[in-house]
Amino acid sequence: MALTPPPEGVFLDLDGTLYEADQAIPGAAAAVDALRQSGLPLRFITNTSRLSRRAVFEGLNELGVQAKLDEVYTTGVAAASWLRGHGIERVSLLIPESTFEDFTDLVMDDNGPQAVVVGDLGTAWTFGHLNRAFRAVLNGAQLVAMHRNRYWRTSDGLTLDAGPFVTALEYAAGVAATTVGKPSPQFFQIAADSLGVPVSDVVMVGDDLENDVDGIQRIGGRGILVRTGKFRHADLDSSPVQPAAVLDSICDLPDLML
Repeated sequence: MALTPPPEGVFLDLDGTLYEADQAIPGAAAAVDALRQSGLPLRFITNTSRLSRRAVFEGLNELGVQAKLDEVYTTGVAAASWLRGHGIERVSLLIPESTFEDFTDLVMDDNGPQAVVVGDLGTAWTFGHLNRAFRAVLNGAQLVAMHRNRYWRTSDGLTLDAGPFVTALEYAAGVAATTVGKPSPQFFQIAADSLGVPVSDVVMVGDDLENDVDGIQRIGGRGILVRTGKFRHADLDSSPVQPAAVLDSICDLPDLML
């Protein structure tokens, strides 16, 4: 079995694809090495809003997955780029403080922000956080969703992600959030531009049928689904989305690609 035509670049999802609960999926590092040796350019793209770009880069290398900093694309990078591009300087960040380093050229302002940026606060979510964001959006702040993931897999099972909180704020304030992470076409396009290839020549590999597979296929790329992370057979069986391939894990990717 081989993927035809062969891709010119590969996007690799991280959580659920290369690792689960901070443990590398067996064989993931070897699979990445095999792709590199073939000459295929890679980008590591992730919707995590709990880690900065630098932390993601360091974490991959600690797990044995060789990566370069400029190969890592996070929602923090995407959000900061979007904010700068729209002339926004004052922001309220609903993300862990450890990720603020991706926004160092912006002014943190919880009282009169131009934009509220929503990521995953996990167990730190409170009514106060939501209500402050709600009031800021009512007063004219842009609502920016780092991503809309509904849930992800942690060490103790499936867990709510940022998407439900974004939806709550949209409903309460009567607005539509701007999404900057997967499955935003702009996020995929920026990563493809960095490879110097069209999106149609890129393959996205991930465990999320909506954000990874459908996201890339909506703009002409191909999506490969892995049966790790948040993968659920029921989702695949009930979805109209048809991946280019479904693999047991990232370990099967080199055989498919090469």
